Amino acid sequence: MAISLPPSGWRSRPALIRSAIYTLGLLPAVISFTLAFTDRLGADPVKTLEHDLGTMALRFLIAGLAITPLRKIGGPNLVRYRRAVGLLAFAYAVLHVTVWLWLDRGLDGAEIWKDLAKRPYIMVGMLTFLILLPLAATSTNGMIRRLGAANWQRLHKWVYVAAVAACIHFILAVKAWPPEPLIYAAITAGLLGWRTWDAWRTSIVPRSLPTAASRTPERAPTV
Repeated sequence: MAISLPPSGWRSRPALIRSAIYTLGLLPAVISFTLAFTDRLGADPVKTLEHDLGTMALRFLIAGLAITPLRKIGGPNLVRYRRAVGLLAFAYAVLHVTVWLWLDRGLDGAEIWKDLAKRPYIMVGMLTFLILLPLAATSTNGMIRRLGAANWQRLHKWVYVAAVAACIHFILAVKAWPPEPLIYAAITAGLLGWRTWDAWRTSIVPRSLPTAASRTPERAPTV
């Protein structure tokens, strides 16, 4: 009986899905820039563009944080696409910062430093961006091999700090208390809280169970 082999494109399916994630993920940026440069983004298109790009960066950060909890509670396993989601978050952060530096501040060094000194939310935003820089730079298989898996994982845990800082940046940037930044902050807190609980549960449960090596024949449980 002949064994049927999967189609030749079967192994390339993850690559196709990643390409689709990048394409669809960057589509909101294309739409936002198109609306901005055709004067269809409201009375202050630059500020609106900044806001939209920054919000997308935070959304992708949160989406990346949600992948592991989603898998562990029985949802789809999207771990292989987490890197693409993280790089999209960084791409939107780059666009967000670029719009602020170029279109908002006109690459005026004095104005940029003045904003950094006067506005805490900008300082927090730049801190977030600086944290994301090494994470994006090491998001390749080659860098994982060079750093070693353990060092790479330790470095990339800084994404949790970046997500918290991004939420703080968003909250401080608004002049009132609209629900949107608070909702993102609550989701981020929930995801990080779940990760903390899961790490605690994973470390505690095995210790509460006797191991085969620790049991002596005299103390072995009887049936």
